[in-house]
Amino acid sequence: MSAAPQRYTRQEMMAVAAGREIRDGELAIFGVGLSLLAGFFAKAHHAPGVRAITEGGIYGAVPIGGLPWGIECNRLSANACSFTGALDALGCLVGSGRCDVGLIGAAQVDRHGNVNTTGIWGAPLGARYVPPKVRLTGSGGANDIASCAKRTVIMLAHEKKRFAERVDYISSPGFLDGGDARERLGLTGGGPCAIVTTLGILRPEPGTREFVLDGWYEFSSPEEIAENTGWALRVAPGARVVAPPDAAELEALRAVDRTGMLRKN
Repeated sequence: MSAAPQRYTRQEMMAVAAGREIRDGELAIFGVGLSLLAGFFAKAHHAPGVRAITEGGIYGAVPIGGLPWGIECNRLSANACSFTGALDALGCLVGSGRCDVGLIGAAQVDRHGNVNTTGIWGAPLGARYVPPKVRLTGSGGANDIASCAKRTVIMLAHEKKRFAERVDYISSPGFLDGGDARERLGLTGGGPCAIVTTLGILRPEPGTREFVLDGWYEFSSPEEIAENTGWALRVAPGARVVAPPDAAELEALRAVDRTGMLRKN
């Protein structure tokens, strides 16, 4: 008799799916919250040689006692290999093109992978600035990561209000207007390789750089994802169900998320 499948939350599925994007031996930079969890899950499970750095400059750490609350939390700094600062992390390592992959969050994202964490206006800004209806936290180091890392993974909850035809404000660039817009602007990084959400995974289509559905989870469907996306989402050829977390992945994930924050959602 086979064992019953383990239960997991949507947040845990998103963290595992994002962590699978990280390869062993890479120099990786993680943003706050779920980005940290996904990154350190990858290090614990399949990428032990990952050289992890935070936006604040903590290098070579492994979390102690649970998911870090921030990029300079004691749970990270307690056993770091070295301490530097944001200038070294974002300017020297990311800005120089040495960073292989960055994980960032988003409040709003659009069809070309542009991220908004600045404010919600209800429509893209025109030529004249007006205060937003909702003020958000700002980009932090995400703009540097999105502009200069070799590739970026974006993580966010999949809700229609978050997936806009066009973001109200570009805090961190994706592929801008699509096509070769990044190259024409002179951005050195490769741009977002995936948008990993609580329902599935979107990837940029070659040529147009528009994000299309590449995979959905066993508890979601292409129809549900399309209903919660603010543009006419297309399904990529070969799109399929994403494998759920196996026992080893859940064990590694929960060893990092020791306090069970993700299991409360």
